[in-house]
Amino acid sequence: MTETSKPSFTYRDAGVDIDAGEALVEHIKPLAARTLRPGVMAGIGGFGALFELPRDIREPILVSGTDGVGTKLRLAFEWQRHATVGIDLVAMSVNDILVQGAEPLYFLDYFACGKLSLDVATQVVAGVARGCELAGCALIGGETAEMPGMYPEGEYDLAGFAVGVVEKSALIDGLSIAPGDTVLGLASSGAHSNGYSLIRKILQHAGARPEHDLGGRPLADVIMAPTRIYVRAVLAALAAHGRAVKGLAHITGGGLLENIPRILQPGLCANLRGDAWARPALFQWLQAQGRVSDAEMARVFNCGIGMVLVVEAPAADAIATTLRAQGETVHVLGEIAAVGPDAAQTVIL
Repeated sequence: MTETSKPSFTYRDAGVDIDAGEALVEHIKPLAARTLRPGVMAGIGGFGALFELPRDIREPILVSGTDGVGTKLRLAFEWQRHATVGIDLVAMSVNDILVQGAEPLYFLDYFACGKLSLDVATQVVAGVARGCELAGCALIGGETAEMPGMYPEGEYDLAGFAVGVVEKSALIDGLSIAPGDTVLGLASSGAHSNGYSLIRKILQHAGARPEHDLGGRPLADVIMAPTRIYVRAVLAALAAHGRAVKGLAHITGGGLLENIPRILQPGLCANLRGDAWARPALFQWLQAQGRVSDAEMARVFNCGIGMVLVVEAPAADAIATTLRAQGETVHVLGEIAAVGPDAAQTVIL
């Protein structure tokens, strides 16, 4: 074979379409533009994104969080439900940094696939942008990686991180939580992005189809409902009631049993009344179809409560009123009590 007859390869021959990647960037730019907020200096398209810290914060503390969507993505692939997993991605990080009182400033995402589908990737990133709008933070950058051979056709991975800021004196650390404080719970929008390996197993066992009815809605709509973003409501409560909000817990994997103790000092227990809120139909269905024990449900799922606030008892009604005015469904779950000196726990009575 002569030199001139030897094959000549391109990146496209290897499975990477640079033109599709550039087209995606152009699709993303107007989506990101809708999320701009003061402080953004340079965003989508550069090598690095720039953000200037707010000048009205005297002692800024940066708070960061990173997460993914987990095996909820498997259902997104199977049911072709790509439009809301980006909201899930943003929610998991901004809700995490919110618990320390941080206002989310900006978000970056990472989308990786074997072969880039412009339509699917645009749907996913549109969801990311929508999540940023709901959280009040800027989609300031990210990475799209097309890696042939790394992912099966039609599948992708999704990750991201958020950076927020809080005044040092307003940092919420839970250290002031004491016996007698009230525990408030904000309703979840569903399973959020936790427990989906168990959910998928139950779906398979039950032979459930995405179009099946669950409480008057298609099963797929209920199971794929995006994670609720609590940022605006909780920040409003913090602005109105200050230090009366003593602690916050994002109810993710581990449920109420394992997440509330993360903000309690040894010797404290969150006593929750089991009848303080009604379990949504989704969790009742999952428990019945999977014959899941009460203890396992409480450890795996949020069971209808996506965010917990521990507040001063005299201010509890006012704080609940503020949260409800922001569109949240608020439940008075119980109170903080003293227990043995080496324990920090949640008990559902």
